[in-house]
Amino acid sequence: MSFHPPKGGLSGLPLSAVPAIVTDTETTGLDTADDRIIEIAAVRVLNGKRTGDTFQELVRPDRPIPPKSTEIHGIRDGDVAGSDAFSDVMARFSAWAGSDVMIGYSLGFDLAILEAEHKRNGIVWSAPRSLDVRHLMQVVAPDLPSQSLEIAAEWLGIGITDRHRALGDALVTADIYNALIDKLRARDIVTLAQAERACRNLSSHMNAEAQAGWHEVAAPTTDDANVLARIDSFPYRHRVADVMHSPPVSVAGTIALKDALSGMIEKKISSVFVEPDTEDKDWGILTERDVLRAIDADGAAALEKPVGGFAIRPLVSIPADEFVYRAMTLMSGRNFRHLGVTGADGEVLGALSARDLLKQRAGDAMSLGDTIEAAASPAELGRIWESLTVVAASLSAEGVDPRNTAAIVSHELRALTQRATELAELQMIDDGWGPAPQPYAMLVLGSGGRGESLLAMDQDNAIVYTAGEPGSETDKWFERLGEIAADTLDHVGVSYCQGGIMAKNPEWRMDEKHWRETVASWVGKGKAEDILNSDIFFDSRPVHGDTELGDALRRDAMQMAANSKTFLQAMAVKASDFESAIGWFGRIKSENGRIDLKKSGIMPIFSAARVLALQLGIDARATPERLSAARERDIPGGHRIGDLIDAHRILLDAILRQQLRDIEAGVKLSNKVEVSALDSHEKQQLHWALEQSRSISDLMGTPARF
Repeated sequence: MSFHPPKGGLSGLPLSAVPAIVTDTETTGLDTADDRIIEIAAVRVLNGKRTGDTFQELVRPDRPIPPKSTEIHGIRDGDVAGSDAFSDVMARFSAWAGSDVMIGYSLGFDLAILEAEHKRNGIVWSAPRSLDVRHLMQVVAPDLPSQSLEIAAEWLGIGITDRHRALGDALVTADIYNALIDKLRARDIVTLAQAERACRNLSSHMNAEAQAGWHEVAAPTTDDANVLARIDSFPYRHRVADVMHSPPVSVAGTIALKDALSGMIEKKISSVFVEPDTEDKDWGILTERDVLRAIDADGAAALEKPVGGFAIRPLVSIPADEFVYRAMTLMSGRNFRHLGVTGADGEVLGALSARDLLKQRAGDAMSLGDTIEAAASPAELGRIWESLTVVAASLSAEGVDPRNTAAIVSHELRALTQRATELAELQMIDDGWGPAPQPYAMLVLGSGGRGESLLAMDQDNAIVYTAGEPGSETDKWFERLGEIAADTLDHVGVSYCQGGIMAKNPEWRMDEKHWRETVASWVGKGKAEDILNSDIFFDSRPVHGDTELGDALRRDAMQMAANSKTFLQAMAVKASDFESAIGWFGRIKSENGRIDLKKSGIMPIFSAARVLALQLGIDARATPERLSAARERDIPGGHRIGDLIDAHRILLDAILRQQLRDIEAGVKLSNKVEVSALDSHEKQQLHWALEQSRSISDLMGTPARF
């Protein structure tokens, strides 16, 4: 009879998405060792708002309530005489609270007296994961005249009612906590672990509370790490192409239903695809259930009718290169048992059935995908962080190739951007802007487009629309759309791009004509800034709207670059222009104990791969795919490409593992790796990987700078 163990995967969750209860108690006095609880109350907060789900019960203390205490909270002996004892009330409160994070104002006092009551009543004490709003106020507004609840509420413009009763104080504290979330974000305190770390840094306040006998709040936790390695990784390691049946069995829509059924029985399959024809342009599907429904409706006569009349159209399909977990999500979310599988050209390549996935644990796979596509608000989107962290940590623990993990994270980043844009469209309509005035595409650029994002995500996106001058009403509509989408992504945990590469900014939001003029200018000038802009643009991927609009623009941009030898040479020089991370005596260079592996290792490799792709006409986006395709060509230094591919994997793995450690520690995520945290084998691997960048100058045909 105690608090449930904390949920795993909470450390990296944005504060607005953390499932929590805001708690307060009333007591017979302020002695945490000897006084008794006479009231417990709490309110549940979710998605940055307090809900209507509350708990409030009086507790019989089995001792008189001092008059001085009654003067404060108004609770008298007669009020609690018929109440249950602490053990009974606590059992109900614990069941109601579950494993949600506990939040309160001066919570250390409440936890201390709760612990004492547990021990007094012979109940095992297990401290909940917790945050003190008073501590958060000290982080955000350390210069206020006092840190009382009244001053905090006044500073934030929050009204107080029913002060000094447990539920009243809990409700006010919940409002203060929710109001602080944006102020904490402005200080780069976004996640639960980061808030805990910021509170622990208030050492003088912590020491004073400890001396007063208060319980520790925001204590370091390793519970997440113990939970993270329990996901079946199969759906995240394999693509749909690995489990589909190919080629698919299909029939013409004109054949009789009985013939289609005979074929299904003969081949021992539960469905067939129905081919398009002059009347029905889409592929369809006929399942065993469809046959039974047809016979139930028309009797034996149904067997003589054309199968096209019973097929379900259009065929719901999934690309062959999608991960299996995405197929599971689609099947479960829409209650399907069969999917078509398509290639890059949209042609149907195979079939996927629930039977094919029967051995996989779909519940695990659903931790991603559902959250994004079903989210009705920006706050709900924040839950993707929990899933991403759980999945990434699980795959890392199993030794799964980090490039696979990066592909998954990138896929969800693109889905996140798509959903943020969809929600922005809905808000635009609600705000009176109306629907989009022109067809458009939202593009994800950079690592998200390449499929190489890890957990330190920021925004790199752009918008292209069909026609409209800069500053026009059309452009203003898309500007507002970009602003809402950017705010949503930042709220979720995908930070604003420090370089301003976001669709809300005019240089990353244009119509087709102006985009092509801009790209032509980049290619024509070849300045350092132009190369940087075009670099990430060549990796772009449309995620929402008219995808062909985005794809066509990227194709044109790549063709312009490929036709300019001067521009390609400038890109090659830039890709080779980096300082080696290996020092004079063979030691890894670091700053404050960390090395930026993106700047010193990953960036030279993906920049070189991009140049090779443009030079050789390779359409792939991902760095390993670009390098593998280039290796098939007879190019100078090509024999070293295999080492670069391996180095890319090692560097990604080192960054991912550091990010997972930093999530637990509440450290702001980056691409910087703490060298001392690596064991000797990992250091040797990292040293080797960094040395491979020396071959980039050979591939680029440029002089090296070391």
